[in-house]
Amino acid sequence: MPYTCKKHQSLLRRKLGSSDPILQENKITNLRQSIRHVDGIIIQPGETFSFWKLVGKTTAEKGYIEGLLLSHGEVKTGVGGGICQLANLLFWLALHTPLTIRERHHHSFDPFPDDQRALPFGSGASVFYNYIDLRFHNQTDQVIQFKVWLTDEHLKGSVHIEEEWSYSYHVFEKNHTFLKAEGKNYRQNEIWRSVIDKKTGNEIKQELLINNYSEVRYELLDDIHKERATN
Repeated sequence: MPYTCKKHQSLLRRKLGSSDPILQENKITNLRQSIRHVDGIIIQPGETFSFWKLVGKTTAEKGYIEGLLLSHGEVKTGVGGGICQLANLLFWLALHTPLTIRERHHHSFDPFPDDQRALPFGSGASVFYNYIDLRFHNQTDQVIQFKVWLTDEHLKGSVHIEEEWSYSYHVFEKNHTFLKAEGKNYRQNEIWRSVIDKKTGNEIKQELLINNYSEVRYELLDDIHKERATN
C-alpha cells in the first residue's frame, strides 16, 4: 500500500534479570513461527483483528519451543513463550492509527529492570491463549495492513493504508514514578496520545489512553531508577 502510518522495531535480545539467555534465542524461534500468521494481514473496514484468531494455539507440533512466560503473577517457561513481543509491537503500531482497541491487557507486575527500553513503561500488550487476547477494530473506511518481520537483531513492523490520513499521532508518557506502599515497590505512569493535524502541525487534542500501576519485582538499586523515582 502506498502510505506508511508508522514503523517500529524492538530488540530481540535484552537482559531480563537472571533469566537464561537461551530462552531469548527460543523466543526468536517462536516469533518466527507466529509472525507468519500476521505478516501482511489486511483488516477491512468493519473487521476486527484478533491476535489469537490468527496465531492460534502455540504447540510443539507447530514448531514452538520453550520460552519465557509471565502468567498469574509469576515468571515461568512454556511452549510458545516470548511472543508477547509481537503483541507489544502490534499494539504500539495500532496506537498510531484510528483503529479502536477492543481488548488489551497488561501484566499487573513489573518483573525486570529496564534494559534499553525504547517505549514508555506499560505501553505493551499481554497475550495468553486463549482468553487474554489483543483485538482492535477497523471503524475507518480504509483497508489497513500490518507488516512484521525479523532481522538478526530486531523484530520490525509497519502499518500501511491506501490513502493518507489527515492526522498523525504521538504517544508518550506522563507522571512516571516509583513508589512504596505496605512494604512493596510499585511503578506507575500514564500513557497519552496527541492527535496532530498534518496540514497545520497543530495539536487537535490529547487523550489519556492507559493508567498503569504495577508491583515491581526487582530491587530498585541502580541510579537510573532512583533518579526516575524522584522526578
